[in-house]
Amino acid sequence: MSIISSRNTQQFLEKALPVWDADHDNTLICCQIRNETHDVKSFLFQPIKPSLFQFLPGQFITLELVINGTTVNRCYTISSAPTRPHTISITVKRQPNGIVSNWLHDHLKVGSKISALGPAGDFTCTQNVASKYLFLSGGSGITPLMSMARTFHDLAEDADIAFVHSARSPTDIIFRHELDLMTFNLPHFHTAFVCEKIDNESNWTMPVGYLNIDALKTIAPDFLKREVFTCGPTPYMAAVRAMLKNASFDMKHYHEESFSFDELPASGQTETKTNTTEIDANKYKVKFSKSGTSFKCASDQFVLDAGIAAGMRLPSSCRKGLCGTCKSKLISGKVDMKHGGGIRPREIEQGLFLPCCSKPLSDLVIEK
Repeated sequence: MSIISSRNTQQFLEKALPVWDADHDNTLICCQIRNETHDVKSFLFQPIKPSLFQFLPGQFITLELVINGTTVNRCYTISSAPTRPHTISITVKRQPNGIVSNWLHDHLKVGSKISALGPAGDFTCTQNVASKYLFLSGGSGITPLMSMARTFHDLAEDADIAFVHSARSPTDIIFRHELDLMTFNLPHFHTAFVCEKIDNESNWTMPVGYLNIDALKTIAPDFLKREVFTCGPTPYMAAVRAMLKNASFDMKHYHEESFSFDELPASGQTETKTNTTEIDANKYKVKFSKSGTSFKCASDQFVLDAGIAAGMRLPSSCRKGLCGTCKSKLISGKVDMKHGGGIRPREIEQGLFLPCCSKPLSDLVIEK
């Protein structure tokens, strides 16, 4: 008797499935939900029509969800490996005030359909090939590094990888058993866990507290010679950067990824500063067609930044042209848009644009 469904059998045995293309079919169906820890779940998706996911380990997808009647966009790094292209997974930690994370945990079911953009992103070890790697992750920031590790494991590549994960306690370690399996299967794959507290795990032999340079030297004595990939909460990554810089690490070999939507990137902060000496002749008028409100935007300023500087309340998340949260309809005018994958070509053809990464080339009228 077959142990897999007829749909999956047909899809698996198909000789030449097309690559999933969100520009033509952006609907995904949830095919499985896995409880990773008490507050972390993995959601696995398949395309509606049989097709294969193609992405680089470490990239992300952007979910388009309708929550309480409002469309919300959120970026989630892919936790699965491209070596298993029939499904794609994201791993989500429930946040106390997280609108999207709580909705996913409470409402997304097997069989549910969602819309998604991507994959996109350039945080990947495939573009920085090295003989030795150091993966440093904190909390749910483990997901892109897990995609990389799973890829090495599936391909049976005996890469020299030191994977150091920080968590609140042993019970909060995501993918702990799978990482142990990788350590068992790959001779040069080593894991270490650093926990703030150990609770009732009496046999704990790894560092307790926070990752520091002494612990890192014990775990990976040759860390100065490794290519470092880091992902985690903003304070964690700031501490890692400071630790490595103080240890004279060559930061050209340091790479990090974070989708912290509460923080404005440095480039955005620069753009929001208003040059009071600039005359209006060097600025363009931006008008919202529905509300009738308008503001001035300099030719070298992002539309979103100019609007916020003018006191407008505008939806935004990543501020990097990645997530699509600020997507808007451009009724008239032209912009110079350099996005990071948060908008589809067909949407651009329909007149949509991302204000967060667009600079005006003329006066603009936006449907808002």
